[in-house]
Amino acid sequence: MKCDDFPEQQALLQAVLGAGDVSALLRWLPQGQSARRLSERGLLAYRANGQALAERALAAAYPVLFQLMGEENFAMLARHFWSVHPPLRGDMACWGEDLAGFIDAAPQLAAEPYLGDVARLEWLMHEASSAADVEADPASFALLASGDAEPVTLSLGAGVATLASSYPVASIVNAHLLGDPSLQQAGQRLADGCAEHVLVWRQGFNPCVRLSSPAEHKLIEELLAGHALADALDAVDSLGDAASVFDFNIWLANAVQTGLVCGAHPCQ
Repeated sequence: MKCDDFPEQQALLQAVLGAGDVSALLRWLPQGQSARRLSERGLLAYRANGQALAERALAAAYPVLFQLMGEENFAMLARHFWSVHPPLRGDMACWGEDLAGFIDAAPQLAAEPYLGDVARLEWLMHEASSAADVEADPASFALLASGDAEPVTLSLGAGVATLASSYPVASIVNAHLLGDPSLQQAGQRLADGCAEHVLVWRQGFNPCVRLSSPAEHKLIEELLAGHALADALDAVDSLGDAASVFDFNIWLANAVQTGLVCGAHPCQ
C-alpha cells in the first residue's frame, strides 16, 4: 500500500461513517443503476445503525450528560460526534474520550459551559469502572515507619483520578446519580459559581465520586505523578492555609478504609 492511498482511505471511511459526502463513495459503488441503488440503501442503513450505536454507547458512558441535555439534544450531539470522531477500535466502550473537548468547542453549547467538565468527570468514572484491580497489601504500610533511606510512596486504588473544575461538577453528577446533594442544592451551587476539586476511584465494582479539598487534590496529583510520599506532603505544605486543616494520618486511615489507598511501596 502506498502512502498516497491514505487520503483516499480516510475520505472513504468518513463517507461510510457519515462525515463526508455520499458522492465520495461513488467510485467504490457497483456500476449500474439497480446495483448502485441497492448499495446506497445499504450505506444509509449502515449509517443509521452506526448513529444509533453511537447514541447508545455515549448514553452508557455519559448518563448524567444525557439527563442534562435531554434525549433529543443528546442524540444530535452523539450523531455529530460520531461523524467527526468516528471510533477507531471495535470496542465501543473505548470510544468517547474526546467528547468533553468536542462539547467545549461547540458554539451551540456555549451557554452551558459546565457541560464539558461534566463529560470529563463522567469519562473518568467510565475509565475507573474498567480499571485493573489493585490488590490491598496492608503489611506494606510498615514501610512508612521503617526509617529506610529509600523513598516510599503510596499505592493508589483502582481508577484513581482527579479533576479541578470551575464548576460544581461533583455535586451535579452525584445529584443525578445518587440524589445527594439534591438537584436543587446542586443547582444552587452552580448558580453561586462554586468551583470543585473532584476525586474519582473505584470501590468494589462501583466508581465513586466525591469532593476533594485542595490539599488532598494536591497530594493525590503528586502521588499519581509517582513522587515520593515525603515530597508529596511537602507539596501539600506549600499550599499554606489550605494545608493547615489537612491531617494526613486521619486522611490515610479513611483512604485505606474506602479503597483509595491499598498499600505502600518503594519509589521506582
